[in-house]
Amino acid sequence: MVTCKTIIGQLSDYLDGNASAEMREKIERHLRGCRRCSAVYDSTRKMLVIMGDEEVFEVPEGYGTRLHSFVDSLVARTKSN
Repeated sequence: MVTCKTIIGQLSDYLDGNASAEMREKIERHLRGCRRCSAVYDSTRKMLVIMGDEEVFEVPEGYGTRLHSFVDSLVARTKSN
């Protein structure tokens, strides 16, 4: 069984298309059954789309701090699994 920690650690390769076929299958299976990892995947994918857009925009004050807190809380919950 693949753990949440493994999935989170492999998301970058998965999103870049660099994960092996076996790992892609494991990630996709895990994402179908794990809400937390699915949320991290969706957030990461959306952020990559935004970052790929050439339009520059201002984010609200404190956004970075809130984002880091959110990600830290997800990681902490994932580690407890």
